[in-house]
Amino acid sequence: MQFKNPEVLYFLALLIIPILVYLFQLQKFIKVPFTNVAFLQTIQQQTRKSSRLKKWLILGIRLLLFTSIVFAFSRPYLSADNPDEKQPYFIYLDTSLSTDTRGEKGNLLKIAAQEIVENITLNNRYSLLTNTNFYKDLNTTELKKILLSVENSPLKLDLKTVFLKIKQENKIKTKTLHRNILISDFQSSSENKFTNVTTDFTAIQLVGTKKDNISIDSVYISNKNGDHFTVHGLIKNQGSKKENVPIALFNGNELRGKQSFQIEKNTTKEIEFIVYQTGDFLGKLEITFSDTFLFDNSYFFSLNTKNINVLSIGKTASFLSKIYTEAPFKYQHRSPNKVDYNTLQKQQLIVLNELEIIPEILAKDLKKFYQNGGSLVLIPSEKLVLQSYNAFLKSLNFGKIETPTKDTLKITAINYTHPIFKNVFTKRITNFQYPIARSYSPISGSQSKILSFENNTAFISQMDNSKVYYVASALNTNNSNFASAPLIVPIFYNFGTLSAQYPKLAYCIGKENMFEIETVLNKDEILTITNTQNSFIPSQRTFQKKVMITTKEQPQKAGFYTVLNEGIKIQDLAYNNPPEESLLKFLDFNKLRNAKNITIAASIKDVFDKIDKNNEVHWLWKWFLILAIVSLFLEILILKFYTL
Repeated sequence: MQFKNPEVLYFLALLIIPILVYLFQLQKFIKVPFTNVAFLQTIQQQTRKSSRLKKWLILGIRLLLFTSIVFAFSRPYLSADNPDEKQPYFIYLDTSLSTDTRGEKGNLLKIAAQEIVENITLNNRYSLLTNTNFYKDLNTTELKKILLSVENSPLKLDLKTVFLKIKQENKIKTKTLHRNILISDFQSSSENKFTNVTTDFTAIQLVGTKKDNISIDSVYISNKNGDHFTVHGLIKNQGSKKENVPIALFNGNELRGKQSFQIEKNTTKEIEFIVYQTGDFLGKLEITFSDTFLFDNSYFFSLNTKNINVLSIGKTASFLSKIYTEAPFKYQHRSPNKVDYNTLQKQQLIVLNELEIIPEILAKDLKKFYQNGGSLVLIPSEKLVLQSYNAFLKSLNFGKIETPTKDTLKITAINYTHPIFKNVFTKRITNFQYPIARSYSPISGSQSKILSFENNTAFISQMDNSKVYYVASALNTNNSNFASAPLIVPIFYNFGTLSAQYPKLAYCIGKENMFEIETVLNKDEILTITNTQNSFIPSQRTFQKKVMITTKEQPQKAGFYTVLNEGIKIQDLAYNNPPEESLLKFLDFNKLRNAKNITIAASIKDVFDKIDKNNEVHWLWKWFLILAIVSLFLEILILKFYTL
């Protein structure tokens, strides 16, 4: 029981007054003289006992009367909350693309927003979190306005972020479970994401009616030579077998190919289109099929005719010309005395292959090349001049090369977590033929090992998380057989691809994307990314002849975009929705029904009905007033009809 006016209860202390009056017998009997007292002795004793009982009854009734009046004026009530206090509620509404599908009543997101609007109560305050925005301290009118205009977004919000936001916002501690409300389809969620949290909340799962989906997972290009190339589209099917599914390839708005295919249950299928064209290509693969999600039936990609320039300086190495022979690389080799220094800054990757000495003029240009974002691979000679190499490394603020060691060692350790091996291995290799090196020149300083010798010394390493890579051993056939090992291909290939982060075929919305744009910006000039509907300024870092661009929160809609400099087109880009949004994998709430901090609700209406019921105020002052009136009548009856 709670009180609206608890200060009135202090008047209960005044009840001590009538108690003291009766205890000190301020009311005395009046003596009446009789001629024969002995005759009335028995009656007198009985009358005194009856009178004493009557007085105690009247005292108790009057105390009850005054107590009831005091309690009535203190306005007591039964409720979980203070009725005059506006209660805070935190609502997370999942606006990810996976909620853009049909449920029993219609579109999952639209129906959820409408049901919140119809069931929220007045005089409360709300905080609304969506995948794109956070709205704090809203009244009912403000919340309804936002909900009626809410839209799906390709941005995914991790549940850990939601719980962290709840913890930050719920500063008022409460024992109720319904203040924090999570409304989502809980796609690709795991049980321990919930059981590891301590925040109490109510969860409502949005469930779609369709259980089949077909999507374009990814696209890649092959056979890019001459006047044609091949487009490969990977189609993913979830659910039953599908037949006669039409798929089309467009270049912009121009249809370039069309075919139909069938795909087996829960499988992935590759579809190919041969395109006879040179130059840039704005491609879009499109499936015409009605299923759970429609946003994943299109895939945008942009094919740009730019190569990664790779220059080798030093001894001729056949493995380099073989690895960098095809697109996207343009490979050149120069001996130290035939280097065109005017072209160094146009390269993306420079390999110093077994130079005995690094000429001073070359060292200066290489330092400038590195400072402008270029990548370097150092493969020292067996007869290297330590002073020359270490002077160059010192100018780059790296370590120094130690004295060369002649010792035949196996190359045994692979750093699978290094970015150079991203998407290279499907599983870790435990039994392969170890390459060897007969001599090596170890290097000190901060470095990240890529491959290591059996004595744990780095064979190939990345210097201080930079774009400088060091190979501790000469790779000629007399000194090492690593050039014929399978590992050399992905390592040096990725040295090239990571050196020039040119725009890829496509990027994923909501993830951090980095790429280079070859252009020269004047002072105060910036690049913008735009399409027909949206324009934004990305995060960018300017170098001498290029700009490094990073995008993450923008753009938020799949399609083609253009990089502009003062309104002039520089580069085309393509963005697609996250492929994980197409997964038909959802959390099984049956596993969570016994969790202490989670309340599972069948619908949004049930949640708010329960909130209203728990917060309903039951006023008790009327009952205390009735009790006071009853006490008054009871006293009158005792005084009138209770005879001595």
